[in-house]
Amino acid sequence: MEDELSGLFKALGHPIRRRILDILKESAKTTGELNEYFPEVSRYAIMKHLTILEEGNLVLVRREGKYRRNFLNAVPLQEMHNRWVGKYMGSAANSLLNLRSVVEKKGGDLAMTVKDQEQGRAFRIEQEVLIEAPREQVFKALTERAEDWWEFRLAPKGVPSQFTFNPVPGGQFIEKWGENEGAVWGNVYFVNAPEEIRLQGHLGMQGAVNSSYTYRLKEKDGATLLQLSHTASGVIQENWEQEHSEGWKYLLGTLLKNYVEQK
Repeated sequence: MEDELSGLFKALGHPIRRRILDILKESAKTTGELNEYFPEVSRYAIMKHLTILEEGNLVLVRREGKYRRNFLNAVPLQEMHNRWVGKYMGSAANSLLNLRSVVEKKGGDLAMTVKDQEQGRAFRIEQEVLIEAPREQVFKALTERAEDWWEFRLAPKGVPSQFTFNPVPGGQFIEKWGENEGAVWGNVYFVNAPEEIRLQGHLGMQGAVNSSYTYRLKEKDGATLLQLSHTASGVIQENWEQEHSEGWKYLLGTLLKNYVEQK
């Protein structure tokens, strides 16, 4: 853990690398696209910065043909936040940040207008988390034991619900409450246990949305590297990408990781 933090702090220690993370927060970029943001910096230097970010586990790389596409992995930042801030101090810190934002606007128009829906939007979330447990154990926790750690609910507030996850082609990840009420969180359309499982499901989004998510599990020195890919397109509300990115970090990087490792 301390070695991981050393790599994380090293990755955050240069302004160009922090700027790269800001850019990737908006959307994934190829190395060439990133280089265009820094006309005064050579492509070789950008590649070197990306290598350090990748070593710090802050950037995930996916090969798409001859291109290298870079994604922000915010899970290590969430783990650092959990270690030194925590959920109770976090609310107070957010209040201070909000106050600072108001003061810096110096009396300007503080009204926020939120665009409820926008046609043709899409997002793609790529995250990964290292879990200190065998791959078979992590896959079982992801599927058969999801009810033990999956904290989000679609049931009405105050109404208890139960989860079932059948990890076979055609199986479903379902939340049920009452006698005939419930919701489908995902429909399984591909399984290669314990290496990969793919689902389609709205994940709390409503309306004309096409959404799918994939879990990939890779063995790494006796542990499991869990990789998540989540894509969505359609009538996407402006805040959904951020909400789902933060939700996945919490579900996989905190709840699932703690559940598996403490077991």
